Amino acid sequence: QVQLVESGGGLVQAGGSLRLSCAASGVTFSNYYMGWFRQAPGKEREFVAAISWTGVRTYYSDSVKGRFTISRDNAKNTVFLQMNSLKPEDTAVYYCAVTRGGLGPRRSDYEYWGQGTRVDVSS
Repeated sequence: QVQLVESGGGLVQAGGSLRLSCAASGVTFSNYYMGWFRQAPGKEREFVAAISWTGVRTYYSDSVKGRFTISRDNAKNTVFLQMNSLKPEDTAVYYCAVTRGGLGPRRSDYEYWGQGTRVDVSS
């Protein structure tokens, strides 16, 4: 059974940083691309970042490029999202997901999802 568990969310002031983690089990982690998505209140879930099997290739949405960094540790079956220079508009529930479909932003390509971790950025 595939399980993805996010952690690291919380309340932070604008300009601050948070590091999210997503621990995976039930999958051969190194065979999957990993992605982060987020869903703000009243909005659709949107793509944030993705990382290839080896971690060499990454892909970011324009809204977070230069501020967020995705990384992974295949030995620990964990993917990370380092979020710097946070803005109030980054407030959302953040979800990790896995896919074998490639490095892309389409929600429908992702096969398994975590339950999410909430990030609140105050102004």
